[in-house]
Amino acid sequence: MKTTTKSPLFTPVELGAIKLKHRVIMAPLTRSRSVQPNSVPGDLMAKYYSQRASDGGLIIGEATNISLTSRGWFGAPGLYTDEQVQGWKTIVDAVHAKGGLMFAQLWHTGRSSHVSMTGGETPVSASVNPSYWEDPARLTSTPSGWIQPSPHRALTAPEIAAIVEDYCKAAERAKQAGFDGVELHGANGYLIDQFLQDSSNKRTDQYGGSIENRSRLLLEAVDALVSVWGGDRVAVRVGPGGTFNAMHDSNPEPLFSYVAEQLNAFGLAYLHVIEPRVRGNIVIHENQGPVAAKQLRQIFKGKLVAAGGFEPDTAEDAIKKDIADAVAFGRHFISNPDLPRRIEKGLPLAEYDRDTFYTFEARGYSDYPSYTPELATR
Repeated sequence: MKTTTKSPLFTPVELGAIKLKHRVIMAPLTRSRSVQPNSVPGDLMAKYYSQRASDGGLIIGEATNISLTSRGWFGAPGLYTDEQVQGWKTIVDAVHAKGGLMFAQLWHTGRSSHVSMTGGETPVSASVNPSYWEDPARLTSTPSGWIQPSPHRALTAPEIAAIVEDYCKAAERAKQAGFDGVELHGANGYLIDQFLQDSSNKRTDQYGGSIENRSRLLLEAVDALVSVWGGDRVAVRVGPGGTFNAMHDSNPEPLFSYVAEQLNAFGLAYLHVIEPRVRGNIVIHENQGPVAAKQLRQIFKGKLVAAGGFEPDTAEDAIKKDIADAVAFGRHFISNPDLPRRIEKGLPLAEYDRDTFYTFEARGYSDYPSYTPELATR
């Protein structure tokens, strides 16, 4: 009798306190569909996430602002008001009803913002880098469309402590909303990343200079999240070698190796690693393998989730070779709400439409159908 070997993507795995039935994770995807002007997750978002929930699967929610002044992307949701908590609760309940689990990703955009998004406050960062807002090609999402970011200023040490407290409060609100855990967004050139990488961090105090000092904000934020959730329901997302939002570090390997080593102390649910072969949602190095995951796999002792440019076959290969414990898919989850089933059954994947990634309507968002035999004949 012929036997078929089960794909390692469809074997159980424990990520901290949560138990998954498969390893196809939905990556955090900014889609600009929250209800304005108060950045509240609404019915459209609930439908979208419910469509993508699967029994025993994990969804990492889109980047979610921890405060009004942390905002930098028009249409992105928040977790700093009671109304936002209730909106998220409806979504998480819908995911749970289908047997799925969901983490909230907590986000501060830092310098990647405009005063129209921050309630009039000047955007903040580790240091002042005028070349960032002076570049006419550098754009940020606002109520008036995509425009150049506002000039930013450097945070003071007391202000940094207040932002860490904002992370703590958002973690508490995520628990009120019923999430299964939280993920710290430490990548893609947003505030945490702006402190980590030396192209944006020119500070000379305890938050700048050495790798240890530049990592301090990330570790303080993680400690705050762990104080609310416990380590086994907290995760961190990093982007070693990432260049999105004008990021660069003169020596990224020791920087992110140090971060991974320090994170071992927290007993995290997982470390989420974005491969440098992607910039934002664009694959820029098609033939590059998962180099970042390979590097940090040798250092981080907990579970590792790899993301960035994976296809079903390369994801399976990453699990087989023990490069990662699970793989997060972004673009394919946009156009394939039933992505885990399609991968498991070898069904064709629907194409995504980049033109609708960041619009404000159902088209290109909640109107992608699950697979049926009829689709195959169209």
